[in-house]
Amino acid sequence: MLITMLSTGTRGDTQPFIALGTELKKKGYRVRIAASESYRQLVEEYGFEYAPMRGDIAKILESGVVKDADNPLKFFTSLNFKNDDLEELMVGGQEDMHRACEGADAIVYHPGAALGYFVAKEMGIPSILAAPFPMTPTKEYPAIIFYDRLRLGRTVNKLTHHIFEKGFWKMANTGVKKYWVKKYGQLPKDFSNPYPKQRTSSHPTITSLSPSVFPVPGDWPENVHSLGYWFIEDQAGYKPSKEVDEFLRNGEPPVYVGFGSVGDKANAAESTEMVLKALEKNGKRGIINAGGGMEERESTKDILYVKSVPHEWLFPQLSAVVHHGGAGTTAAALRSGVPQVVIPFGNDQFAWGKRMVELGVSGGSIPRKELTADKLADAIALTQSIEVKNKARELGVKVSAEKGAQKSADLIHKTIENYYRKERN
Repeated sequence: MLITMLSTGTRGDTQPFIALGTELKKKGYRVRIAASESYRQLVEEYGFEYAPMRGDIAKILESGVVKDADNPLKFFTSLNFKNDDLEELMVGGQEDMHRACEGADAIVYHPGAALGYFVAKEMGIPSILAAPFPMTPTKEYPAIIFYDRLRLGRTVNKLTHHIFEKGFWKMANTGVKKYWVKKYGQLPKDFSNPYPKQRTSSHPTITSLSPSVFPVPGDWPENVHSLGYWFIEDQAGYKPSKEVDEFLRNGEPPVYVGFGSVGDKANAAESTEMVLKALEKNGKRGIINAGGGMEERESTKDILYVKSVPHEWLFPQLSAVVHHGGAGTTAAALRSGVPQVVIPFGNDQFAWGKRMVELGVSGGSIPRKELTADKLADAIALTQSIEVKNKARELGVKVSAEKGAQKSADLIHKTIENYYRKERN
């Protein structure tokens, strides 16, 4: 049987699908992953069928079309749909996603690829909403983009989830509507927000999230699941460059600094200066991930500039991780058992920054707009306290033991099995 996965966004959105797909392949499924051209090599390296999607997400992010959203209102207005590249991604990409689903027996889709729900309904097959953050309303905590804001009680908590759900759908449905009308001359039957409909036995929601990080709310429906992060387990085949290997072996464990693919390139030189000063103030060596919001410079005996090193392999060998607060990077840092500092730029990054502080595994969360060398130096120093180190280590053990990708694959297998058993009967 064939499972098609529809990914949107950055590497951090695509990599968990590879982890989940790996577990599904072990169960005998064929897995096809639709993703931006930027991630073709990543998908094919792991032996999956790659389905191309128009609109190079790396190019779009570099263009500055997608603005950092440092408050909930900006989150819903951060995309410029008049941009040609984004138009190609939003409309042409829908056609590519639809084509990727041909012949599938089930569809697993990112919330940004909401077309997956409507194609699954059209084909009469199960769909699984695979979210990198909580998508289902609860009274127990606010929605992800409201998480670091003023708390106004349980009723308002749930309201923020409804706002987020509707706002996310408003962003996602633009391309779906344009494509579907262009192809069929009309909208799908019962065209409306699909996320609340993904809470049934044949259309469940699974979140790539540790219940040790956000406990599973008691008021979630039974077909919404949070079973643990989806990690690529096997890094045994990875061989670091000679420079990375020697740098790690020749000195104290360094601090990693990287701001992902959506970093603030315009201020990369300033960010790099602040980081270098903060590391020097703490007497720490550093590995700096050049690109995004960090400038590439000449490496020294205490500072190594790198382009791409797998987080799962690198992070456990460090003394601290300073990052932008992307969901995937946060998960990798948690699993490593190493303390972290979050420098959020926008969107859900503020929530992950705040949550890491609440869990006691972080030296602090400093919005990029408020970052100084002194603030960063103080936060890095705090990561080296016994209390933060111990809490990071303890939580890392829990997160590592959860086997979220394996459990989620089991659930998807059960969903598909039950669906087709009912069909045959």
